[in-house]
Amino acid sequence: MRQFRDTFTKWLLLLSVAAALSACGFHLRGKADLPFKSIYLNVPVNSTLGLQLKRYLKASGIEVTDTPEQAEAVFQLLADTQEKKILTLNTVGLVREYVLYKRSTFVVTDNKGKILVPANEIVLKRDISYNEQQELSKQAEEVILYNDMQADLVQQILRRMAAAKPAPAAPGSGESPDNPAIRE
Repeated sequence: MRQFRDTFTKWLLLLSVAAALSACGFHLRGKADLPFKSIYLNVPVNSTLGLQLKRYLKASGIEVTDTPEQAEAVFQLLADTQEKKILTLNTVGLVREYVLYKRSTFVVTDNKGKILVPANEIVLKRDISYNEQQELSKQAEEVILYNDMQADLVQQILRRMAAAKPAPAAPGSGESPDNPAIRE
């Protein structure tokens, strides 16, 4: 009987947590709802940002094209840098903390050059403690933090692209509300 009561209590607790999470609006990240069906990524070939962005876009059902003419939207990476600066020193003048920065600037246009998402700069930063006695582990932690910032950057780019609203068609442009160049 005690085992039944313990099992029942665990299930009740689990259901309570699930109900609380669903009540607060928590849900797993789904596909990005972007206002276009295809995109061309104008990023360097060996760019990890480009590879991650391509993977997330494909997972969201967006076709990544080989040329800008085939795409409804064109993503152009204007700048992508990472930097490491000293944040604090100890009393002897040795580094105690660094701050890591990841900066990216991008713009999204349609295939005719009309701006869908104006130039955006995203700046991410993480603090990291430093100890010369743990050099290798701190280098590994730095790599992990840069990877985390990269994943965060991709998500922010996708959210900003999802918020893009195509400009209304100019009169006489051949686009009608029933057949827009980019779906809303």
